[in-house]
Amino acid sequence: MSRVFPIDKVRNIGIIAHIDAGKTTTTERILYYAGRTYKIGEVDQGTTVMDWMEQERERGITITSAATSCEWLNHEINIIDTPGHVDFTAEVERSLRVLDGGVVVFDAVAGVESQSETVWRQADRYSVPRICFVNKMDRVGANYIRTIDMIKARLGANPLPVQLPLGEESNFKGVINLVEMAAYLYTGTDKSNATKTDIPHDYVESSAYWRENMIERLAEVDDNFMSFYLEGHEFSSVEIKAALRKATIDSKVVPILCGSALKNKGIQSVLDAVVDYLPSPLDIPPVIGQDIKNGSEVIRHASDDEPFSAVAFKIVSDPFAGRLVYLRVYSGMAKSGTSIYNSTKKQHQRIGRLIRMHANRREEVDDVYAGGIVAALGLKTTFTGDTLCDFANPIILESIVFPEPVISVAIEPKSKADQDRIGNALACLISEDPTFKVNYNQETGQTIMSGMGELHLEVFVDRLTREYGVVANVGKPQVAYKETISVPVKVEGKFVRQFGGHGQYGRIWLDLEPIERGYGFEFVNQIQGGVIPREYIPSVEAGIKEAMETGVLAGYPITDLRAILYDGSYHEVDSSDIAFKMAGSIALRKGVLKARPILLEPIMKLEIATPQEFLGDIIGDLNARRGNIEGIDTRGTTQIIRCFIPLAEAFGYTTTLRSISQGRATHTMAFHRYEALSDALAKAIISSKGITPNINN
Repeated sequence: MSRVFPIDKVRNIGIIAHIDAGKTTTTERILYYAGRTYKIGEVDQGTTVMDWMEQERERGITITSAATSCEWLNHEINIIDTPGHVDFTAEVERSLRVLDGGVVVFDAVAGVESQSETVWRQADRYSVPRICFVNKMDRVGANYIRTIDMIKARLGANPLPVQLPLGEESNFKGVINLVEMAAYLYTGTDKSNATKTDIPHDYVESSAYWRENMIERLAEVDDNFMSFYLEGHEFSSVEIKAALRKATIDSKVVPILCGSALKNKGIQSVLDAVVDYLPSPLDIPPVIGQDIKNGSEVIRHASDDEPFSAVAFKIVSDPFAGRLVYLRVYSGMAKSGTSIYNSTKKQHQRIGRLIRMHANRREEVDDVYAGGIVAALGLKTTFTGDTLCDFANPIILESIVFPEPVISVAIEPKSKADQDRIGNALACLISEDPTFKVNYNQETGQTIMSGMGELHLEVFVDRLTREYGVVANVGKPQVAYKETISVPVKVEGKFVRQFGGHGQYGRIWLDLEPIERGYGFEFVNQIQGGVIPREYIPSVEAGIKEAMETGVLAGYPITDLRAILYDGSYHEVDSSDIAFKMAGSIALRKGVLKARPILLEPIMKLEIATPQEFLGDIIGDLNARRGNIEGIDTRGTTQIIRCFIPLAEAFGYTTTLRSISQGRATHTMAFHRYEALSDALAKAIISSKGITPNINN
């Protein structure tokens, strides 16, 4: 089977936004107008195509990113609808890693919200070109220009309006296209296309002003366009679109459109903009990886003729099809039944079948080409972030980095049958979501599940019951504290054992240093002159990492530490990998005790929208919870409180906020960073675990 669409006619996009901005509603309309579905699904009615999980339809939110595709103006558009809730931020992270462009949806009333900032920064990290769709223009309080100003101020972007709304709130009836200088009216009650007409007299002057502004802004970022502009050239819509496309792909501007997805207004314009302004796989820089043989840089261009390379970005356990691995193909092509090479795992694997996904529906295909997104069956040992490639031309592409979990619960199966089932069930869930982690506490005999928030863990417990038939008791949420050091130290680690014959000998010296918060762990090898043979160095690092899993203060993982191995000694006969691994472990634990260890707690970024009359009570409650107010903004009659609050103080906050505000205030919360606990609080936490506090001041 040959390629259906030329690669320059392919668009791989994601729909990203804050929760409740209208991502899924927008996606449902896109699929309808593109002819992919014959009926529009509604979030409130639980009939959407993209939110297909039971938990999504019950809660009215997106939990897992769903992939689909459609056609528009002879282009193939591959779409990933991502969650807006911060607990499922990993879904956005892995989607943006493999996408070429993004449609960012904003609520015209709320403007830029907290999770809007998070997803925008994620898109910045992967250099994803974007267009923006200001949704809900028909709602009371909608303000197009204010939203654009917020995009510029809070996101540091260069927003460029290419449309103006015809009216706002209840008077919103269409849009003005500044590129074509034409109006599009949505007057019918059905789902028909807009009527193209002349710009109403009342809007002629403002439209001319904003069109001139658009042209001037394009001239500022495009030298060729600037030269024509200075000559007084009268630009055609084709020339403006070409300049807009170039500036968008180079991330110099962000085109802004508007509409109301729920009322079916402005969706066709979004599809046009995806085709006109967002990049094809040919428009983005070629992917760069490493040759696994010699570590040299390797470039793969988006071409069917290049060697095959792809990244696995999502794993799904489908109850009917089996284990699905979602792939983004960067170069070459692959067919069903062919063998490929997992360069991350250094394993040969065979593609059983290739499937194009439409949310949870499957369409079998024979092959996939460069720029394609597809799901594969049969890749049993492939996980998120793995590189798949041609064995004769091995390459490792950039993997995907996920945030660490911040909250944990203990789970205990209720029966022996549940005990037998839970292992396989948890293994499936772990493979699907890299931010969901499970470990076994040897001291308490409990299984500990960790995730990104209360809702995150609640959904996984629900899935254990519904999908895998596991009934279990779940403990109260616990904060995922961490430990670190506060001063540098030098420390010796020595493991010497003699058993009357072959013994064990390993001796090392380490420099332990605190590093930037959130950096994790860094191991530096400064051994010179062969005082420790090279083959033992990885064992030292492994011993250090193993010891870091259980801290010295209260058993929490150790983080934000650099270990520099600079000296040591070995024995010709008695030295071994085990001896140096033990020496590394001993040195780490001994050194941390000497380096004034401290406890770290997760700090959440909290944004609250409240009527003015509840502002004082809410601030008082935040102060009592050790909250740190960053600022208070006014949006119409609503006050927006931006603050930071320890996760330990945030449990049950939803109920408290409803009580204080009579149910009228809303909030969003996202993990921000880890910060040191005060000595008094640290001692209290350590004592609660039955450990004698030993906090160095």
